Amino acid sequence: MVELLQIQTRGQGLYEFTDQLQQLARRSGIDEGLCSLLIQHTSASLTIQENADPSARHDLERWINRLVPERDPLYTHTLEGDDDMPAHIKAALTATTLSIPISNGRLLLGTWQGVYCWEHRHGNHRRSVAVHIGR
Repeated sequence: MVELLQIQTRGQGLYEFTDQLQQLARRSGIDEGLCSLLIQHTSASLTIQENADPSARHDLERWINRLVPERDPLYTHTLEGDDDMPAHIKAALTATTLSIPISNGRLLLGTWQGVYCWEHRHGNHRRSVAVHIGR
């Protein structure tokens, strides 16, 4: 089963879509297998992170923005705005693919784990995530 999920973002931050993935896993009818994800963009990424306390996501966002600041004089790729090159670097430092085992028709995520699209640009975007569920 291959599906394309659309994740609407409203600026930098982490956008959870775990429930959509769990629904796909159930709908696939696959009891034991693997869910593979690929974000089809170079300025956003994927991560599995804590989904109980929003301060963890807030701290991650603040930390990566400190690590990769905007308006660094070394950047030459600047035509699309101050957030463009930092977004590419952030995506390169994080993950653009994920794999999650499936057992009993459910993603084998831990109790406090959620799957997120990590938006690295300021504006609103519609991000596409290709999802493959197989044995």
